[in-house]
Amino acid sequence: MDPQYWRAHLSLAQLRRQTPASHHVERLQSQLSQLGADIANSPALIGLNMALAKEYEDLADYPKAFEHLVRGKSAGANPDYSIRQDEVLFAAIADTFSAPRDLDLAAGCPTDEPIFIIGMPRSGTTLVERIISSHPDVHSAGELLNFGMSLKHVSGSRTPALVDTDTIIRARSVDWRQLGETYLSSTRPGTSHKPRFINKLLHNFLYAGFIAHALPNAKIICLRRDPMDTCLSNFRQLFAPKSPYFDYSFDLLDTGRYYVLFDRLMAHWRRIFPGRILEVQYETLVDTQESSSRQLLEFCDLPWHDACLHFEDNPAAVATASVVQVRAPITAVPSSAGRSTRRN
Repeated sequence: MDPQYWRAHLSLAQLRRQTPASHHVERLQSQLSQLGADIANSPALIGLNMALAKEYEDLADYPKAFEHLVRGKSAGANPDYSIRQDEVLFAAIADTFSAPRDLDLAAGCPTDEPIFIIGMPRSGTTLVERIISSHPDVHSAGELLNFGMSLKHVSGSRTPALVDTDTIIRARSVDWRQLGETYLSSTRPGTSHKPRFINKLLHNFLYAGFIAHALPNAKIICLRRDPMDTCLSNFRQLFAPKSPYFDYSFDLLDTGRYYVLFDRLMAHWRRIFPGRILEVQYETLVDTQESSSRQLLEFCDLPWHDACLHFEDNPAAVATASVVQVRAPITAVPSSAGRSTRRN
């Protein structure tokens, strides 16, 4: 109805797998050629190029797919972003928790309700969320920004960014119990009708040290996926354009650099809080669904429930890029690195 509603072109491309007999390549190329030299129209360049990348990939024309992917992501890049900003932030976080320490369980909020699922985007976090939230005692609250907002509030930081070095430095002296209670109360009433709830905001890995202190009985699960698959999947995905968390994903090299920062931070958390975070390998989960699911529930102190093996029947809404995959059972196929991954 409105050919200049550019995001719709990408949505149409993503609705199904395109075939040689049925695709939109000609229409998309025609729309793109009509733009001419109007490089200032970034929404059009993003939508059309990303749609063409998806369709050419479905049609197995991978060079053209990658060419349009690079063009589309470049058009959406934040000109004010530098990977150096993230390097400084990650360093400040690591400096805040610089040596192994014993958690003072009495200092934080004692609730055991929260389950945090963290990790790089496109690493299997939605799959794990669906497995655990299929348990009758668990509610999925989605990707809540509440912990970061609570930390920002309790720290007293007044900078505009939700997470930055000012916030991290000020938060070093927060009252842990106050932080935990502020977070828990901020999730009400949506999280109070079942014994446990999941917060699947992936970038809570930035706050893992603060979570460990403020909520000493909360469970933290981190998904790990093959680095090549993780980085390529991040680069292929058009995340929320206004989010402060995904600026790295518009450049493939920045995506790789960001993965290195994430990997180093997770190694840091393992050293500082040994045993506190359960790290789950996505490929292992795909290969050993039942034993991995049992490990997840055991870590969360939840009794076994057969519904967790049939996460595809979970009727709850999904608002992530994995919306299609989690409606189907696990099917293992080779990944780009030769390891098992899920069928898209």
